[in-house]
Amino acid sequence: MITNALRRPSTFGLPLALTLCTSCSRAPSFEILGSFFPAWLVCLALGLVLTAVAHSVLSSARVVLAVPILTYPSLTALFTFAFWLSFFR
Repeated sequence: MITNALRRPSTFGLPLALTLCTSCSRAPSFEILGSFFPAWLVCLALGLVLTAVAHSVLSSARVVLAVPILTYPSLTALFTFAFWLSFFR
């Protein structure tokens, strides 16, 4: 049985129209040694380096983390998204 939400084309029409209106510009990329790398990959590498620095600072300050398995991936994501937003938006 088809529900009322599926019968109305406006339910899916607006999200579909917004999806089709997005631009098709080129993705930002860097040329490193003659090869083009996506910008998110560069931001991820910088995020990993900053996470390693944060780990060394936290361990030298003898900070005990409650859940380190969640802390370091979260720090990597935070640094990666911060670089992306700072340089490309």
